[in-house]
Amino acid sequence: MSHKSAAPKTPADRVVRDIRRATRKHYSAEDKIKILLEGLRGEESIAALCRREGIAESLHYTWSKKFLEAGKRRLAEDTARAATTDEVKELRQEARTLEQVVAEQALELRLLKKVF
Repeated sequence: MSHKSAAPKTPADRVVRDIRRATRKHYSAEDKIKILLEGLRGEESIAALCRREGIAESLHYTWSKKFLEAGKRRLAEDTARAATTDEVKELRQEARTLEQVVAEQALELRLLKKVF
């Protein structure tokens, strides 16, 4: 098994690495989603899709994992938000009930003061 060292060995290797880094295509979120959705459609293999788009399959799967995790987190937030909304509705109803009780007691107190 051969090991690649982390740093290029020669100045030429460094130049090649720097050129690759500088010319690497950066994909927008919309581009990534478009590519991922094409992969999900299954009209062509992931390998063919990645070749056509000029990306490594591992990059596609990394994007896919992040995309699904973000969706999962978002759905969990929506569930938490819905639970919070129900809690707020219950608390508001309880507050209205308590306000009615206080109003009734205040009315009774006034009536009792007038009688005595």
